[in-house]
Amino acid sequence: MTYVMALDQGTSSSRAIIYNSQGEVVGTAQQTFDSIYPHDGWVEQDPDTLWQSILQVGRQAIAAASIEPAQVKAIGITNQRETTLLWDRQTGECLYNAIVWQDRRGADRCIAMAGEQLADGRDLASTINQITGLIIDPYFSSTKLAWLLSNVPQAQSKAEAGELCFGTVDSYLIWQLTTGVSHVTDATNASRTQLFDICANQWSPELTEYFAIPQSILPEVHDSVSQFGVADPQWFGAAIPILGVAGDQQAALIGQACFTPGMSKSTYGTGCFVMTHTGPTVRYSKKNLLATIAYRIDGQTSYALEGSIFVAGQAVKWLRDQLGLIEQAADTQAAYERTGGDAQGVYVVPSFTGLGAPHWRPDARGLITGMTLSTDKDHIITAFLQSVVFQTETLLRLMAEEGAPVDTLRVDGGMVVNHALCQFLSDILQVVVERPLDIETTAKGAGVLAAIGCGVLKDLPDAATHWRLDKRFESDMAGAIREKLLSGYEHALQQALT
Repeated sequence: MTYVMALDQGTSSSRAIIYNSQGEVVGTAQQTFDSIYPHDGWVEQDPDTLWQSILQVGRQAIAAASIEPAQVKAIGITNQRETTLLWDRQTGECLYNAIVWQDRRGADRCIAMAGEQLADGRDLASTINQITGLIIDPYFSSTKLAWLLSNVPQAQSKAEAGELCFGTVDSYLIWQLTTGVSHVTDATNASRTQLFDICANQWSPELTEYFAIPQSILPEVHDSVSQFGVADPQWFGAAIPILGVAGDQQAALIGQACFTPGMSKSTYGTGCFVMTHTGPTVRYSKKNLLATIAYRIDGQTSYALEGSIFVAGQAVKWLRDQLGLIEQAADTQAAYERTGGDAQGVYVVPSFTGLGAPHWRPDARGLITGMTLSTDKDHIITAFLQSVVFQTETLLRLMAEEGAPVDTLRVDGGMVVNHALCQFLSDILQVVVERPLDIETTAKGAGVLAAIGCGVLKDLPDAATHWRLDKRFESDMAGAIREKLLSGYEHALQQALT
C-alpha cells in the first residue's frame, strides 16, 4: 500500500499524520513546545526546537503506522505562516530566533510606513495592498526580516554578500530536510511575506528594494504541488520526495475541500482565520480584509479573502497556564455547559498581541469586562470562548459587504470539538456550520497536496470526494438575544480600542 506523510508545523505544536491511499489516518504523533517572550509584544521560537520536533513526530508517526519508511511516497508540509527565519547558507545555523507571526516589534515602523509616499508620489500603503493584497501591519514577514537585517550584527552585509537565506518555516524545514539542497517555498507562503506580487507571481523588486532586502536571500517560489526536494534518508529512514507545501490556513482551505468560489472555512487553532475562496482573480478588500493566494497548482492561481483573529486557542492555553482556571483545554466544554452558554454579561476581547482584522491595532491589549461579585471562573471561560465567535461574526459580515457572502461555514481546529461552541457559532453567525469528521484539516490539506503530487489523487475534485461531514449546526437563537450579545461585545471592543 502507498502512504503519504503530512508534516504540520504549527505555532504551539508540531504534528505528523500518515494517510493511506484512501485518505485514512493510520499513524499520528504530536509534540507541543513553548514560545519565548523577550519583551512586551515580542514572540520568538527556537529554530532548532521547530526542526527537532518535526523530526521526532515524523519518525513517531511512521512507527505508529507500522509501515516501512520506503512505503511513504511523498511528504506534504504545512506551517505557521509569516514566521520569519534567517540562516547561514553554508552552515544552516540561524542568526537569531524565529520571529513568530504574532510578534509586534515592527509596530513603530508600520506606523511610520502608514504615512509614507514612494519617490514617484504614490501612497505606500495603497501600493503594498495592490502588489501583495495585504495591509501595513507587523503581522507579516517584511518588517520582521527588515528588523533582523538591521539589528543582528553583520546580517545586512552577509545578506548582500549572498551568504544568508531567508525563509518562512516551510523553507527552513525543507532546507533542513534536504540538507541544504533546496531553498524554496510555495506561492501561498510567499504571499504572506508582504514581498510577493500575487498577480505577477514573483518577488516584488519594488518592495524588496524598499525594505532593503537583497533578492539573493529569497527562496525560489513553486506551485503548491511541486518537486520541492527530497528528504535525506537519514531523517526518516528513506529518501522521500517533498511534493506539497501550503501555509496552514490555505492547507485548511484545501483540507476542507473549499475549491469553488464562495466556499468558506474557519480554523480555530492558536488563532482563528476565516478564508473564503474567491476564484482565479484577486478580490481586493475595502474593509481591511486580506487578499491572498489560496493555492497555485499547474501554474493556475486561485485566490481568497481572509480575516485574521490573532488569539483563539491561545486564550485557552493562557487560561490553563497563566491563570490555572482549567487543567486541560477540554475542561472548557464542561465550563461552558455549566453556564448554559450564559456568561452573565461578561465579555472578553482577547487582544493579547493586538487586534487583527479589521482593526489592525497592534497596540490593543486584552480586556475582561462586565464582571460582578457573582461572576465565577465558568463565566470567564465561557466569555473567552464566545469572544472568538463574536470576532468571526465581524469578519463574515464584512465579507458579505465585500460581495463574498457566506451561507455555509466549514469549521476545524481543536476548539470545534465543543458541540455547544459550534452551535453558538451558527446562532451568532446565522449560517450553517459544518464540522467534518477529520477536524485536523490543516494536516489533511498538506496530505492532499502530497497525494496529488505522487498520483494517489488525480486532482482537487478527486480530493473533494474524500471530505466527510460529522455534524451540521443550524441557527435557532432568538434575534433579540443575538442582537443583545453582539451589542455587548461591541461595547467591550470599543473599550479595548480606546
